[in-house]
Amino acid sequence: MLLEFRVRNFRSIRDEQALTLVASGDRALAATHLAPTGLRGIPHALRSVVVYGPNASGKSNLLRALDYLRAVVAESATSIQPGHSFSLTPFKLDAASARQPTDFEITFLLEGVRHQYAFSMTSERIVRESLMVYRTSKPTQLFSRQHVAGDLDRYEFSTYLSGPRKLWQESTRPNALFLSMAAQLNSEPLSPVFNWIVRNINFLPAGLPVQPDFTTALLASEAGRLAIRDFLVAADISITRVQAVARKGLHSNWILGAGGFQASQEEREVLVPLFEHTTPHGIAKFELHEESEGTQRLYGLIAPVLECLREGRVLMVDELDSSLHTLLVRRLVTLFQTPELNARGAQLIFSTHDTSLLDHTLFRRDQIWFTEKDDHQATRLYPLTDFSPRKQEAWERGYLSGRYGAVPFFGAWPMASSGGSC
Repeated sequence: MLLEFRVRNFRSIRDEQALTLVASGDRALAATHLAPTGLRGIPHALRSVVVYGPNASGKSNLLRALDYLRAVVAESATSIQPGHSFSLTPFKLDAASARQPTDFEITFLLEGVRHQYAFSMTSERIVRESLMVYRTSKPTQLFSRQHVAGDLDRYEFSTYLSGPRKLWQESTRPNALFLSMAAQLNSEPLSPVFNWIVRNINFLPAGLPVQPDFTTALLASEAGRLAIRDFLVAADISITRVQAVARKGLHSNWILGAGGFQASQEEREVLVPLFEHTTPHGIAKFELHEESEGTQRLYGLIAPVLECLREGRVLMVDELDSSLHTLLVRRLVTLFQTPELNARGAQLIFSTHDTSLLDHTLFRRDQIWFTEKDDHQATRLYPLTDFSPRKQEAWERGYLSGRYGAVPFFGAWPMASSGGSC
């Protein structure tokens, strides 16, 4: 499970911001909304968190930052070639930050042990990198790396890090992570850390269509067809049957890598979903593009949601409420907060503008976060608990009234000129 993420100097984020999924001592909804960690000092983690804030406040950048960390870990040793630069945007609105490296840190639970991995980077190279594990209350630093000058890095290794460390070090380029290179060279102690970061963090950005191909692939099996049908039926859509037919078509892929979003298409035989609707007056079949935008988005979400629940992964969705009814968003959140359906500790992190979700029955106080811009136009991230709200306080009313900040500020509307026309 993800316990904490920290980032500094990334896009609109200037100063270090921290998103924590470590649960507070509040016992509200503990049986459903919290997952046990097995750690004495951190007994529970949150199954979901939600981020609110006005447009352009940095909600998307926070989620992008965590996925960017994943992309650099996944690609720096393979896709990024010697001498290549990263597509990295630091905070641009002051000259000092623009010249500083970007910092990432992630803390997560792997096989019952807390791991803390961090690195700093510029667009040209990795500046710092370290990995600590907490097998006891006192951490052990498995390795650290510090840029000294030119292409020279200083490494320090713990005796607990077994394997050909010198080989891994000499194979690591300035623009590659040591963790990634060691994993490529089949490091037994470091490969699980690499795999957790690369496989467990899943991001669905706003503005890009959720690819339906992953859900359609589930239609190849009877179990998959039933799971998709049950998911759609539970959403109160008049779909009674889903099937797939094979056709020639273009298969699209959108990938967020260290170099930015990239699209690729190839012509091949693809499965096309057909949705059977039943009414008192008859039965008809529709293709996906004939369904509503909301149904298309929900259909695309099915595979990522089911996979994350099955494998115990982290799912990040920017603007989860886009094209979805508020009751349907509630149902998606509830899937992650139902232990019987989420037995492996999957976590949902999402942003939204739907204030009706600020409800005591859906969230605990420590699950709600806000973003806003300060006077320097830098993103600030903070939790609802900073305001010590009462348990039965009307969160939605408090948020809309500006009590918690993170709401848009409207100046005077410009007046139309007297000679203008509409």
